[in-house]
Amino acid sequence: MTKILISALFFLIMTNAYAQDSHDQLLFGGNIIDVKTGNITQNGIIAIDDEQISFVGPAASKKDHVGLREIDLNGKYVIPGLWDMHIHIEGKDLIEDNKALLPLYIAYGITTVRDMASDLGEQVLKWRDEVADGTLFGPQIFTAGRKLEGIGSVWPDDLEIANEQELFQMLDMLDDYKVDLVKVTDNALAGELFLKSVKASSDRGYLVSAHIPYDLTINSLADAGLSSIEHASFTIRLGSDERPNVDQVISGAISKSQAQANYFSNFDQQHANAAYEELAKKNVAISPTLIGSNKLTYFNPELESKHPFRQYLTKLFTSKYQWRIDRMAGDTPADKQRKKDTYQLVASQLPHIQKAGMLILAGSDSAPVNTFVYPAFALHEEMTYFQDAGLTPLEILQSATINGAKFMGQMDRLATLEAGKNADIVVLNSNPLENIKATQDIFAVMNNGEYFNRRALDEIMAQAKKRTMELDQQRQ
Repeated sequence: MTKILISALFFLIMTNAYAQDSHDQLLFGGNIIDVKTGNITQNGIIAIDDEQISFVGPAASKKDHVGLREIDLNGKYVIPGLWDMHIHIEGKDLIEDNKALLPLYIAYGITTVRDMASDLGEQVLKWRDEVADGTLFGPQIFTAGRKLEGIGSVWPDDLEIANEQELFQMLDMLDDYKVDLVKVTDNALAGELFLKSVKASSDRGYLVSAHIPYDLTINSLADAGLSSIEHASFTIRLGSDERPNVDQVISGAISKSQAQANYFSNFDQQHANAAYEELAKKNVAISPTLIGSNKLTYFNPELESKHPFRQYLTKLFTSKYQWRIDRMAGDTPADKQRKKDTYQLVASQLPHIQKAGMLILAGSDSAPVNTFVYPAFALHEEMTYFQDAGLTPLEILQSATINGAKFMGQMDRLATLEAGKNADIVVLNSNPLENIKATQDIFAVMNNGEYFNRRALDEIMAQAKKRTMELDQQRQ
């Protein structure tokens, strides 16, 4: 009789075990935020198998799932990995410095970045592929490689072009590089060739991101295939008719600085709102990058010298900040007030842009030449400026998750907590839907299915600090 009871009990246990779905990892007890809607699944579970999310559901479903590794999130808040949609990994004398910073993106919950071209284009492309195949630890990288510019650009190692033939040669090179998008800027590239560059890049199937030259209208670029405007400062031009200013710049009747002053003084919000709606219809996105202007407008070098992130930056890296500091040395009180007025007007456009339906892409523009804009941490600061400007925390989360994936055509595999998506996950100690600053208080990060608790993240940061000290010592 005893043997029969034991056999029956064993059969019952095995039947229940087989009824459960077994997973590599099971996160449970967290408040799972749907960044599409803002809905929260309280005390939910997330199952991970082979670096992918295989199940997301409520607490009641836990009885049906078991993990080889189970992690209790104990009421924390769970969001997808963050995206920084505008960074520059740059500086031929800063290769090791930049490489040492890559793990910090993971430590700060940023699992994907969009590199907007630099003199390290080929190196970044190599790092992109090494991250993808698992031989380099860092965020997933989308990159423009090197950007298109005119002859004599101030930026080092641009792909400088003087005519259409050279444009096509450079696009052939970018084809060979297998870049993820094309970046075009206007330091030395004349409007006619700039417009052809956007159209030719778009015709080849590329996403095209750009600055806006003073001798072209934004609408003409949108019609040529522009995918995103980089920097919200260009939106001031949409508050009035661009054509008269563009024509006068082309004829030489006014300077670029005079045109900018005209745009500012003639700005009309209703005119701008209508322009935003037109750009939304043409699927033109925008990466505002408020932080760079904010740091220079409300310049506080003493405060920044004590910023905790500085421990991860080499002396050589931070020495690049000086050129912008020197450039501001002669600013008068009127100049400083003008900067504040401009920044406030630009920042105030974000709710209008959001309402119009344009895709807002959170991006920091972190780069050695962008003073006090710190890699990885800057995205979190940028998001607080979005909140100050009037975007809701949910809209801000969307700008740093699903909007990037939509723009890059990656929604099928990234940026939400759903079955079939990459297991890129950030666990926060408080609710980011109440205050976006919660993204700075990270409990854990999962990158490609690899889970890093707070102790592991602290170790990543300690190793980054150690590497910074080593590089500084080597250069003494």
